Amino acid sequence: MDVEIKPVKITDPKVGLAKAEHYCAYQERAQQEVRNKLYDWGLYPKDVEQIISTLIENNFLNEERFAKTFAKSKFNQKGWGRIKIKQALKFKKVPDVLIRKALLTIDGDEYQATLKHMLQKKAATVTEKEGFKRQYKLQQYAMSRGFEGDIVADTIKNIEW
Repeated sequence: MDVEIKPVKITDPKVGLAKAEHYCAYQERAQQEVRNKLYDWGLYPKDVEQIISTLIENNFLNEERFAKTFAKSKFNQKGWGRIKIKQALKFKKVPDVLIRKALLTIDGDEYQATLKHMLQKKAATVTEKEGFKRQYKLQQYAMSRGFEGDIVADTIKNIEW
């Protein structure tokens, strides 16, 4: 017989704040992520908002810092394009102004170089021989990774195959 263990709910705001500080110190978080976690822990709405403002005051929580770190890390580690990064930040309910600032931290030359490298790597695995179908497959792949269609098309035209 399986016994389901339910997590202990936190009702004391001081305990919630201490756990939230640890949660935010571990890695950068969006406000909405922290808010959701606090609700998961069982805190009351008035306590959640008080804890969020305390975290902001004590610089444990900073949306701009989170957005910039998120954008850089997803670009550098996962090779995501600007569109995919923007969608992910919107999903985390980061304000549009901060999303734009975060996307500006991605270097344009590095962005082009990453796209070119990714396309060359993918081209080696595409078995299609016909030129237009091959280009289409490469373009669709790059766009699925979050790169803008016009930039992808220009890069594909300029690559020496």
